[in-house]
Amino acid sequence: MKKFFSFLGMAFLGGALTLGGYKMLFDEHIVIESTTPSALQTVQTNFTPTYTTTNSVEATTDFTLAAERTVHAVVHVKNTTVRTQSNPIDLFFGNNNGQRKYEQVGTGSGVIISADGYIVTNNHVIDGANALEITLNNKKKYKAELIGTDAANDIALLKIDADTDLPYVAFANSDHIKTGEWVLAVGNPYNLTSTVTAGIVSAKGRDLEGNRNIESFIQTDAAVNPGNSGGALVNIRGELVGINTAISSKTGSFIGYSFAVPSNIAKKVIDDILEFGKVQQAILGISVDTKYQEEGVRVASVIEETENAKKVDLKEGDIIKKINNVKIAKFSELKGQLTAKRPGEFVDVTIDRDGEILVKKIKLSKSVERFYTRAFGWELKDLSKKEMKKRGLTNGVKIIATGNDKASNILKNYIITKVNDKEVKNAKETAEMLDQLVANRYRVIVQMVNLEGEVERYIYR
Repeated sequence: MKKFFSFLGMAFLGGALTLGGYKMLFDEHIVIESTTPSALQTVQTNFTPTYTTTNSVEATTDFTLAAERTVHAVVHVKNTTVRTQSNPIDLFFGNNNGQRKYEQVGTGSGVIISADGYIVTNNHVIDGANALEITLNNKKKYKAELIGTDAANDIALLKIDADTDLPYVAFANSDHIKTGEWVLAVGNPYNLTSTVTAGIVSAKGRDLEGNRNIESFIQTDAAVNPGNSGGALVNIRGELVGINTAISSKTGSFIGYSFAVPSNIAKKVIDDILEFGKVQQAILGISVDTKYQEEGVRVASVIEETENAKKVDLKEGDIIKKINNVKIAKFSELKGQLTAKRPGEFVDVTIDRDGEILVKKIKLSKSVERFYTRAFGWELKDLSKKEMKKRGLTNGVKIIATGNDKASNILKNYIITKVNDKEVKNAKETAEMLDQLVANRYRVIVQMVNLEGEVERYIYR
């Protein structure tokens, strides 16, 4: 028994020594850090927040109302074109004069803009059509009449006759739309009934590289694919802010950016077509300094040929900053504002003239149609009856500018009377004829009347 208690005492003593040694040699303090959020500083202000409830943000991104107001007003547009194809086998056997006719079908979208059936779409959707068919969102089909087109702005106006009033989309002022604002792209591609995609306005006044006309598109990241051309771009209230027209893509499918003709331009084009049968292009009557890279548009000169040239209170060097309180940062924005207006309207033009900010009220002029021959670098103009009588001519076209006006022999103000012994009648046909002859590598003989009234002949090979 004594031996047992001895062993037990030794065991306790050994355990105590071991535990004490471990504590001394190996144990460390363990610190547990507890982080609690500190109270945010509250600053009393007079600011009233836009969102007054926690659900306000969700309400701004609820597109159901805009979708309900637009899907039934966006239609499918079917374009049927009859083409003729030569067939050498039929020609050999004496059938159909060697020609066969076949139908080519294209599709796109359109937007009903009035209860009585007017529809706006893109010009490229219906270009060359022999027959047009509209399918509504409820699958009803109607034949459509082409009322008019504007290729420059890629807008076309159609009309259908329905038995009842049709749902339509009301126009909004596209000048009021802001970068970052939510928008919906509504289209009816492939006759699948109307579809909706959402995005934001990425930029305004966008001009597309490679486009022959300087445009002023609304750029968005709402998905737009082939078949959506001519569809509606609407704000969250379901109002029309643009007509979807193009996408930026290397594959032909949507990869991030789409472009729409602003509603202000589309509406003005439609109004012109209905009232005049064609678009009335308004201009300030100036030429623009294309080398100017800062914010604004720099005036290079006042165009003398315009009807209001003497009344335009602008001069070389003026920097255009605003049109009717709309900021102008680049030429495409200026072009967009003018495209939405008519000749004869007055606009307030804010300019920077040598550091002084001035506002000029200017009456817009009618666009002067200009004709160029790229092969020769000449700008041509029709001769008036008064000019022909003064010079004793019965026909002729004036060279009003050349590609090198500073050269010793510039031919400016010379009158072209014949090209390859053929009398010229107007500037448009003359420019086209000169370019075609050069393109086909023909020798070109141009007969002109110089400033002294003498006849000269120039041979170009």
